[in-house]
Amino acid sequence: MKVYSGMAAEIPISQVAGYAQRVEGLGYDGLRVAETVHDGMLLAGLALDHTTSLRVSTAVVVAFPRSPMVTAIAAWDLQALSGGRFGLGLGTQIKQNIEGRFSVPWEAPIERMEEYVAAVRAIWQAFGEGGPLDFQGEHYRFSRLQPFFNPGPINHPDIPVLLGGVNPRICELAGRVADGFITHPTNASARFVAERIKPGLDSAGREVELIVSPPLITGADQRALSRAREYQRRKLGFLYSTPAYGPSLELYGWDDVGDRLRALARSGRWDDMAEVITDDMLDALVPQGTYDEIAGVLLDAYGGLTSSIGINPPDDPAEDGAVAEIIRALQAG
Repeated sequence: MKVYSGMAAEIPISQVAGYAQRVEGLGYDGLRVAETVHDGMLLAGLALDHTTSLRVSTAVVVAFPRSPMVTAIAAWDLQALSGGRFGLGLGTQIKQNIEGRFSVPWEAPIERMEEYVAAVRAIWQAFGEGGPLDFQGEHYRFSRLQPFFNPGPINHPDIPVLLGGVNPRICELAGRVADGFITHPTNASARFVAERIKPGLDSAGREVELIVSPPLITGADQRALSRAREYQRRKLGFLYSTPAYGPSLELYGWDDVGDRLRALARSGRWDDMAEVITDDMLDALVPQGTYDEIAGVLLDAYGGLTSSIGINPPDDPAEDGAVAEIIRALQAG
C-alpha cells in the first residue's frame, strides 16, 4: 500500500520546505498539499524543490478561478522542476466559495471540470509537440499559442491528473478521465468508500488510483487517543455544517445532524457544534487506535478497497519514529 502525507492548512509558508523534507525522511510515498490559506501550486513548488524522491500533488487546487492555460503552465513547470514527481489535483469547490470567495460564475461543475481536464491535456500536448493548439469546448476555447509563449517539451510530459470530491457524479467523472481520485475526510469511512465512491470510479472500467484520506484518532497512549477524539469531534462538527459534505450523514441515516449543525452555524454557535457529534458517529466514521494498532486497523478497514492511504505525521516530531513504523507496516500490507 502507498502511504501519503497531507499538510496542515495553517502551516506557515516558511515551514513548508522543512515539512516536506521531514515527510520524505519518514519514508512516505508522497505528499498532498491542500489549497486553503496558501496557493497550492506555490506550496507544491516549495515541497518539490526541497526534496529529491517525494512525489507531491496538489490536493486539491480550485480549478475554476484559474484558466486552464494558467494551470497547465504551472503544472508543466513543476513537473520539469521535479524531474517528474508532480501530480495535478483539481477540485470544483462549492458554489458559495466559487461565487462569493472567488467571484467566478458557478455553472455545470461536472461538465465544466470534464472540459477543464481535457483543455489542460490539450495544452500540454501542444507544449510537448510544438502546437498548434486548437481546443473548442462549451466553457473553454483555446486557439492561440505562438512559439514565443510555448515552453517546449520536458522529459516527463505525462502529468497525472487527480480529482477530489464527494458526490457520485464527480466519482464517475474521475473514473472516465482522471488518473487518481482523492477522498474528502468527511466522506472517507470504509463503508462510504465501498458504497458510494468505488462504484463511480469503477463504472468506466479504467484503472484509477484511489487515495483514501480518513480522519484518524491515534496517538501513543489512551490519553493521546482521548485528545485526538475530541479534536475530531470538534472538526467534524464544523465540517458537517456544510451541506456539500453531508453524503455520509445521509448514508448512515443522520440527516438531522446536518440540520442541527447548520442551525448552530446560522446562530454563530460554533463552540456548540462538537456536542452534536456523538461517540457512535465517531466510532463509525473515524478509524482509531494507538500507534501500535492503527496500521492494522487501517489495513483491515481499507485493504480490500484501495492501495493508497493518507496518514499525517504526528504533531510532535519526537513521535516520528513510531509513525515511520506505521508507514512501513502499511507499505508492507
